[in-house]
Amino acid sequence: MPGPGETPLRKERLDRFLFFSRAVKSRTLAQKIIDSGAIRVNSERTDRSDHKVGAGDVLTMALHGRILVWRILDCGTRRGPASEAQGLYEDISPPAPPKADLSPYEAAIAERPLGSGRPTKKERRETDRLRGEGEE
Repeated sequence: MPGPGETPLRKERLDRFLFFSRAVKSRTLAQKIIDSGAIRVNSERTDRSDHKVGAGDVLTMALHGRILVWRILDCGTRRGPASEAQGLYEDISPPAPPKADLSPYEAAIAERPLGSGRPTKKERRETDRLRGEGEE
């Protein structure tokens, strides 16, 4: 119970927080992700969109092909601009895994400089050879 002059900690629905923080584009999408079990609140899996979250809670999410870990700083009151949304949480995610263990095909693609255009016929043949195609 907050003392005199203190404001109570505000709690918000999990789907609304994900929407306000711009983790997802819509509340409907947030509800689908939550229902699939891809979200943990304070290390406990939840599949309820109406689960209440507030400042201090830690969300672990499997979104966009990554594991994201966010500590909630504030619930927010609206879906504002991205700069405002980034102030709602602290990103404590582990670093992305290194891309050292790529297949030869993926490595060949990764070596292409940005903006170099379409591959030449020679480059396409090399790519096909790496993939094991075209050997008849």
